[in-house]
Amino acid sequence: MELKQIESFVRVAELGSFTKAAAALGIPQPLLSRHVRQLEVELHQNLLMRNGRGVTVTEAGLVMLAHGRGILHQVTVAQEELASVRGALAGRVSIGLPPSLSKLVTVPLTLSFREALPHAQLSLTEGFSVLMVESLRAGRLDMAVLYNPPPSPDLEMTVLHEDALILIASKKRQAAPHEPALKAVMPLAHLAELPLILPSRPNAFRLLIETEMLRINCKPKIVLEIDGLNAILELVKEGLGYAVLPAYTLRNFGTTHDFTTHRIEKPKLTSQLMLVWSARRPMTATHKAAMQVTRDEVAQALS
Repeated sequence: MELKQIESFVRVAELGSFTKAAAALGIPQPLLSRHVRQLEVELHQNLLMRNGRGVTVTEAGLVMLAHGRGILHQVTVAQEELASVRGALAGRVSIGLPPSLSKLVTVPLTLSFREALPHAQLSLTEGFSVLMVESLRAGRLDMAVLYNPPPSPDLEMTVLHEDALILIASKKRQAAPHEPALKAVMPLAHLAELPLILPSRPNAFRLLIETEMLRINCKPKIVLEIDGLNAILELVKEGLGYAVLPAYTLRNFGTTHDFTTHRIEKPKLTSQLMLVWSARRPMTATHKAAMQVTRDEVAQALS
């Protein structure tokens, strides 16, 4: 048996798809299939059952999957221990960031990572939560900072920060006669009467707003869907509508004095920012160190 055969089989078994596994490993699918077939011939066992929807793991495959994960983990540990002999944490760490946070933390996170892990390589990816969850499962990301990820048995997560979304308005906007007067604290139900500029689905803030408004039997009045937070704030600044975002997003914008902000109550719109990683793959010492750097920089950016 060869490590590349074992790694190919484990990734296909975990993802349930040759196509997804090939993308995660960065190799052509025919080569991946050959690795798995060579392993099956070597073991005289069928490890996977192919079907139109992907693959399922056979009983023999489940045994090999447990051993294969252990073998790959031991190889990783050996590489780390050899690196530690040189006094260095090495390897590649890929981290996903949400667009709302990326501008605030990309530079300080990169600088802190290089200082703490000078022999490791950092890869940062910006994306929406739904897409980054898929990348975590596929192995394209080692960890990601996500808003309100749904619980999953194949993901582990820890809370980094809790945010209350606020209503953001322009000082120059003239309210229409039917709109409720803006106050320091606005009931969530009043947002149904305001023209909102929101990100499109599956943005985590959009989903939170719609879900919580549905709980009180109303829905947002969306006049524009814009997927750039700075673009949303530019349009709000011109008086074209209102935004519902965390307060820290205004730090990405140069002229915050053009806006007014209003707390939302009854109920609050509380968003959890989580650090998420795969429960199916072991975390190396380099990954753990990178997680701590990420925690520190996110906390510093949002303090």
